Amino acid sequence: MNAAETIAAYYAALRAGNQLGSFFADDVDRSVVKFGISEQLVGTDAIRTGLREQTETTTDWTVESHALRVTEREGYAWFSDNVELCWTSVTDDVRYEYDTRWSGTLEATDEANEWQFVGMHVSTADELVE
Repeated sequence: MNAAETIAAYYAALRAGNQLGSFFADDVDRSVVKFGISEQLVGTDAIRTGLREQTETTTDWTVESHALRVTEREGYAWFSDNVELCWTSVTDDVRYEYDTRWSGTLEATDEANEWQFVGMHVSTADELVE
C-alpha cells in the first residue's frame, strides 16, 4: 500500500468506526503528534488513547475527501486535503459537521514500506454547522 492508499484506508476506517491507532507510528521520544479540531495529542500512547475514546463516543461518520494531494519520496510522504467531516456524539446525540483542512506526514516504517502517520493536523476555518 502506498502513502495515498494508507490515507484512504484511514478515512475508510474512520467512517466504519474501526480503531485508528495502528495508523500512527510507534515512538519512544513522543515525537508523533496529532492535532484535531479540538485537541493536541503528543506521543503514540496519547494518540491511541484519544482515538480509542473518539471511536467509543462517536458514530455515523462522514469523511469525504475533496482535494487529496500526496507527495512520496524515499520513505517519507506528506499530504494535504479538504475533507467534509461529520459525526454524531453518542453521549448527547448531537450531529457535528465541519469543512476541514488536513495535512500531515507519513513514514515508511519497514522494508515492506508500511506507511504510518508521524504527524497529522486537522483544522477548520469555519464555525460549527449544526
